[in-house]
Amino acid sequence: MAKTASLQIDDKAYNLPVIQGTEGEMAVDTRRLRAESGYICFDQGYGNTGSCDSQITYLDGDNGILRHRGYPIEQLAEHSDFVETAYLVIYGELPTEKQRRDFGTLLRKNAAIETQMQRIFEGFPDDAPPMAMLSSIVASLAAHYPELATNSFEKDLQNFDLAAAMAISKLRTIGAMIYRYQNGMPYVHPKDIPFCENFLHMMFSEPYKDYVAEPEVAKALNLLLLLHADHEQNCSTSTVRMVGSSAANLFTSLSAGISALSGPLHGGANTAVMNMLQMIHDEGDDGTRFIEAAKSGNKSTRLMGFGHAVYRNFDPRAKIIGEACEKVLAKLGIEDPLLAIARNLEQAALKDDYFLSRKLYPNVDFYSGIIMRALGIPVNMFTVIFAIGRAPGWIANWREVASQPKGRIYRPRQIYTGPVTRDYVPMDKRG
Repeated sequence: MAKTASLQIDDKAYNLPVIQGTEGEMAVDTRRLRAESGYICFDQGYGNTGSCDSQITYLDGDNGILRHRGYPIEQLAEHSDFVETAYLVIYGELPTEKQRRDFGTLLRKNAAIETQMQRIFEGFPDDAPPMAMLSSIVASLAAHYPELATNSFEKDLQNFDLAAAMAISKLRTIGAMIYRYQNGMPYVHPKDIPFCENFLHMMFSEPYKDYVAEPEVAKALNLLLLLHADHEQNCSTSTVRMVGSSAANLFTSLSAGISALSGPLHGGANTAVMNMLQMIHDEGDDGTRFIEAAKSGNKSTRLMGFGHAVYRNFDPRAKIIGEACEKVLAKLGIEDPLLAIARNLEQAALKDDYFLSRKLYPNVDFYSGIIMRALGIPVNMFTVIFAIGRAPGWIANWREVASQPKGRIYRPRQIYTGPVTRDYVPMDKRG
């Protein structure tokens, strides 16, 4: 017998269906509540509201679990790479050898940015925010490839494989071009080499001297992108689904997700970590004084990179990337004073009841900035790297929305708290 929940309003009870997910997650289905009672559920910021059912990512914040299509993030980080994980996230299964080869071919064939599109860059100031440029240029893909962006779910799904590969590959190329444009350097064309090596080649090559990434560098970037491939219904992913629910095409929906990610409360966390570590270093502190100050509750000494909106345990990605950070710096022979401060902060916080009682554990942002710094990526490009990594998750979520036969446009309700009805007053009688 199906479970139900009962909601009592005044003298009437309303029976509401209970939904259970495959991992045992329970939800009360309130979709018919307004029609039957006139009431809606109020949940500011949707922190306790399920807006969809999804087969892509499972996240258990209480126990520090993250799985893509059932595969633990720890196994993917150890055995997979970004391109394979992107295929898994988008299509639901690990690729066969042929599927992986064909997917890689699509990525390589669609990496270049046509000359006509390159002119878009010239319309931006050379100090424009990189994420503003990225969002705008990705949105323009819908204009340059209208056959892939018809704003019809049926037609767009017919061309989905090409559009998805184009989005992932060109987003990476656009990111590299933004870096070079802002530094007054000529664009570098993509080569027929692996995904991460290609990105670094397009970023850092010099005239008459191609940049060839050290294996450790390419591996570190691969891991960084893989760990960001998807993360359930966060702000940007929910934005992609919301925009996509209007039948907006994939490129337009991705542009909206990039805009959401650009906010400092979402995609800017690793930048905030680096700024904090640099400030501590500049003040001659090893982190000890800062830890004590952070316990005062003063926002100016907030411990960035600790705690998470979802995790109430260790962020599983933080463990992976923390170990990788140590290895890549050691292999590259980099002595980064900020890493020493980061270690001190981590160890101090993990022994302090103040942070433990509040379940403030290091999250993925705590070390990702240090790795990007070691790879030579400037702080203002950190969120662009995040967007490149997150593209597969956005694409997979857009596809889920577009594939639902009885999907509906997202349309949250509100509780109005403004003035009640009043009559218009002519300007000459307004006091």
